[in-house]
Amino acid sequence: MNMINGSLGGDFVLVGFSDHPRLEKILFVAVLISYLLTLVGNTAIILVSCLDPMLHTPMYYFLTNLSFVDLFFTTSIVPQLLWNLHGPSKTISPIGCAVQLYVSLALGSTECVLLAVMAFDRYAAVCRPLHYATVMHPRLCKSLAGVAWLSGMGNTLIQGTITLRLPRCGNHRIYHFICEVPAMIKLACVDIHANEVQLFMASLVLLLLPLTLILVSYGCIAQAVMRIRSAEAWRKALGTCGSHLIVVSLFYGTITAVYIQPNSSYAHSQGKFITLLYTVVTPTLNPLIYTLRNKDVKGALRRLVRKDKNTGE
Repeated sequence: MNMINGSLGGDFVLVGFSDHPRLEKILFVAVLISYLLTLVGNTAIILVSCLDPMLHTPMYYFLTNLSFVDLFFTTSIVPQLLWNLHGPSKTISPIGCAVQLYVSLALGSTECVLLAVMAFDRYAAVCRPLHYATVMHPRLCKSLAGVAWLSGMGNTLIQGTITLRLPRCGNHRIYHFICEVPAMIKLACVDIHANEVQLFMASLVLLLLPLTLILVSYGCIAQAVMRIRSAEAWRKALGTCGSHLIVVSLFYGTITAVYIQPNSSYAHSQGKFITLLYTVVTPTLNPLIYTLRNKDVKGALRRLVRKDKNTGE
């Protein structure tokens, strides 16, 4: 606690979008609607995946984990963002900033690994269908999910602690709407080259390595699909993988633009809007993509609604 207070000093000012007052009002409405959709959509996926026995499969086990990550990830960011967008106060306490940094970084890192795990699950489903139940047994599924969560926690403990220990010499204006590592290290009043290298290496491990595994998995899936001559099998393969590919493209396409590029090229406005995409927009679209494109989830939702109606009658 003393380390946090000593390093951070007084309250931080999250400059955010304050240089665009009119845009703040539009963003407040858009972010609020997006957050409500995130809460409803991800909660619905968690409920149907837990309550419907037909969805007690590895795919929906990992999807439930993803929904939990998205729920807590957005909740660690959006309430503070809405408060700053709505009122003149743009401050966040040192403890609040530290908590936001640790939680958002942990969950963001967890999602990177979890998406790679989900790609392996799709590989097993398409390329090893006869052995799928044997390969993706419950113990392995829990172990893979545990690796994703532990990776996120380990990364945030290392990167978050190093970032918070940087001396800032009274600098407290964060030119961002979130206490995020790339924005925080720019406040340091010492040479941050070592921190930039450390951030880049961590990004390679937790962003590019999972992305590489995802691409390899889908390369194998593409080869298997090309050998399929049945149109029905084609549609099933595309249906089981299409939703995950869209989610991967949205998430990795935005987060890599912030964490992989050198810190010197991290433009204020561009970085803020890109961050807005993967912290607010992507968690909102994830449940919509999985429900609108997935007949199993839609069927489970209908069964759950009918069950509630019958219970009420």
